[in-house]
Amino acid sequence: MSAAQPGNESLQNGDDRSPEHGLSKLSLSSQTIHADDFLNEGQDVAPPLHVSTTFRYNKNPDALVAWGERDPHAPLDGHIYSRHSAPNTTRFEAILSSIFKGPTLTYASGLSAFHALLVFLNPKRISIGEGYHGCHGVIGIHQKLTGLKKLDLNCDPEELQAGDVVHIETPINPYGTATNLKAFAEKAHSRGAYLTVDATFGPPPLQDPFLWGADIVMHSGTKVQEGWFQKLEAERLHLGNVMGSMEGWLGIRSVRTLEVRVERQSSNAGKIVAWLNAALHPEKASSVDVVSSEDSKVVQSVLAKIEHASLQEDDIKDGWLLKQMPNGFGPVFSITLREKGFARRLPSKLDLFHHATSLGGVESLIEWRTMTDSLVDSRLLRVSVGLEGWEDLRDDLLSGFKAIAAETK
Repeated sequence: MSAAQPGNESLQNGDDRSPEHGLSKLSLSSQTIHADDFLNEGQDVAPPLHVSTTFRYNKNPDALVAWGERDPHAPLDGHIYSRHSAPNTTRFEAILSSIFKGPTLTYASGLSAFHALLVFLNPKRISIGEGYHGCHGVIGIHQKLTGLKKLDLNCDPEELQAGDVVHIETPINPYGTATNLKAFAEKAHSRGAYLTVDATFGPPPLQDPFLWGADIVMHSGTKVQEGWFQKLEAERLHLGNVMGSMEGWLGIRSVRTLEVRVERQSSNAGKIVAWLNAALHPEKASSVDVVSSEDSKVVQSVLAKIEHASLQEDDIKDGWLLKQMPNGFGPVFSITLREKGFARRLPSKLDLFHHATSLGGVESLIEWRTMTDSLVDSRLLRVSVGLEGWEDLRDDLLSGFKAIAAETK
């Protein structure tokens, strides 16, 4: 839902209330709480919700400037019409601009941002692997409209040409496994192609794809190269895929606690994955992840496979994964059960996990993924870990496994 670019001209050059002075030296959490302080008006601590779609022009006739003649570096509070900018979304963009270290655009949804990305780059070919089915749906529309050709992610570099796109989702939906961004950046750039990254499953502070050569990064959104920001902003005006004021206000409230939530969620997920893996493979269990033989037998009778970046042992030993994700491996992982019926019934046996799609909230979710994605294994469940105590979530899963095992006797 956002797009950022190095060198926030609209923030840093055009507004003397810019937060630039000293802000970059603050921690991530301090930035998410204070990056928009320069936009404060009145006595409200929490920013007010603005619902207007249109804003009055300057009362001074000599100060009137036609839309097309406006300085692109004009102050962030110079609103005209909500399809261009509005107080809540602009405030949200100011925070994101700080934490992504560049100008940010928000969109109505992740898919609308991905659509805007493809409209802007207009590639002839896109190299893409598995991942979010919605992105493949957007690609299908562009194939119809522009003849966009879809290549395999591991295609021969010779198949790529200048202006093409290599699109990586890491960690990948719905599995939670990670991909080596540096390797694919080198592949794309060797042919003059762009590397675009969907990092929804690995938001700050878990990873920064720009460090590894990404040209555009989506966190349900987009980060763009120098000089692209104003063009994307202009195209968004005509595409109309802007974020609503209520969504912008909710985004502000949510991003304030981004660091503490993501760190806790990722830590919880890592502990649960380690416990499940110890139960499934007791011979590999460490002294920290001891599981009783009885519980291990129950888990093994129901669970066939776990996937998560923390289990990519070879990539961890190789070094790139720990460099790419030094602060945790993400709050989402997948489990594949031994039978389709097990996957269908397990969510109904759980008390703390809501059976629902989406991810990233304070509550833990589990989804029989075939409900929304017909291409995945029908035995697969996607797990999005929330802020509950990880031991409670572990016990809830174990209770569900025991209920499924009991039904099969």
